[in-house]
Amino acid sequence: MSSKFESYQKRRLASSYISVVISIALVLFMLGVLGLVLLKSTTVSNRVKEKIAFTLFLKDKVNRKQINGFKNSLVKEDFARRIVYTSKAQAAKKYSKEIGEDFLTFLGENPLKNGIDIYLKAAFVTPEKMEVLEARFLKNQFVADVSYDKPLINLLTEHIQRIGFWLFVLSGFLALVAIILINSAIRLTIYSKRFNIKTMQMVGATKSFIRKPFIWQGIKLGFIGAFIALIGVGVVVYYIDVFAPSLRLLKDYITLSYVVGGVLLAAFIITLFSTFFATQRFLNLRTDELYY
Repeated sequence: MSSKFESYQKRRLASSYISVVISIALVLFMLGVLGLVLLKSTTVSNRVKEKIAFTLFLKDKVNRKQINGFKNSLVKEDFARRIVYTSKAQAAKKYSKEIGEDFLTFLGENPLKNGIDIYLKAAFVTPEKMEVLEARFLKNQFVADVSYDKPLINLLTEHIQRIGFWLFVLSGFLALVAIILINSAIRLTIYSKRFNIKTMQMVGATKSFIRKPFIWQGIKLGFIGAFIALIGVGVVVYYIDVFAPSLRLLKDYITLSYVVGGVLLAAFIITLFSTFFATQRFLNLRTDELYY
């Protein structure tokens, strides 16, 4: 009879462990995918920003030596990611190709100016910082005019901020749900052992001694759930890379390492604190309260 009861208890305990691992895995999978979206959206938005050119049109009196010196000084600036120089002759050829005829034959001279396209680092592609750069270069002795797409910059910044805000709200909500679900699953597991906890406490075991095996067990279950979640995230990453190869997810080792590290860290922190507070609750209960 006792052997049947013990086997029943073991099956019940194994079932509770499996449910905890599945709960942790599902929640961490959602967090992992959301983290991937957050990190990759930042990468994509930065890539879009860094394709926007900030063009300086140079004065006609500026000679080649001065242009080269000016280019070299721009390369050393913190905001510059890439510098592209376009002579007025190259600009004329490009414009003639776009309109389908040589406009110089009608005008007799080239009205275009030598230009330097500055491709800024993503952090500097904001309306405020670009206005500061515009004001600075308009005072430069070599620069005749400055050109960049102000409406596009404003629109891009507005959309990125809006998307970032809602992703932040969603990530906060899912993090809260993750904590609640994992905490509930771990509490149910410890609830089944509440009488063992109280018995150990009654024979003189300290609270830290009683908590320790439960905490290690919770962390172990958390890492198992995290491993399963990362397998799921890996499958998602693989199929995204197949259907959207331009994102280069499989080669983005920095983003992937952040996701893996974040999932493992979340598993450790949530299970550690959930197990600690769950065991603490039952340690503080009176014996007659264990039946409720």
